[in-house]
Amino acid sequence: MEGPRLNGIGMTSARTRERLVQRLQEQGIADQRVLDRIRNVPRHLFMDEALASRAYEDTALPIGFGQTISQPFVVARMTEALLAAGEVLRVLEIGTGCGYQTAVLSPLVKEIYTIERIAPLLGRARRTLRELRIRNVNFRHDDGNIGWAARAPFDGILLTAAPHSVPQALFDQLKLGGRLIAPVGPEGRQELFRYTKGESRIDRQSLGAVSFVPLVSGLQR
Repeated sequence: MEGPRLNGIGMTSARTRERLVQRLQEQGIADQRVLDRIRNVPRHLFMDEALASRAYEDTALPIGFGQTISQPFVVARMTEALLAAGEVLRVLEIGTGCGYQTAVLSPLVKEIYTIERIAPLLGRARRTLRELRIRNVNFRHDDGNIGWAARAPFDGILLTAAPHSVPQALFDQLKLGGRLIAPVGPEGRQELFRYTKGESRIDRQSLGAVSFVPLVSGLQR
């Protein structure tokens, strides 16, 4: 990746990033580790240069293939919810997308196993994360609905696309005491939930209304 991308549009003012962080704090994000990552991850690298000037707005933006880069507040909220109950070592991410959520989470956990069904998006995310020297991420081109059983169990699972209900395979791959963060529901009526796996039941806590692309099956090459 060329040097100018690392220093180009969207990077011109530290104040722009600081305003974003301040906005997230005002909306209730309190984990300083998460706020620092939002401040320091160069979000403009994860989108087309035509949209880079909007990179530090608190909004979702298109990244191609009918997908979006998530709103920074939602990325921060999901990351904070995943980390809230203590140390998380191994995380399964369903929906790599452009890799921005992966980049925010990467130094806060030991290992990330990330699945993306759209091959060109996965390739782009892999290149961007490599340029940022993020090395604790394992990539897989597959259907996120089935998870990654060979690498289970996971301390945490994070979905960046919304199923109508969470696939049972993902709960099966979650460690006892582990947490799964997912937007759930049809478009226009989605809610973000944190699920915690207990001995005999899975507890569910609502984290508020959200809007995500749907979680779909099958591969795209």
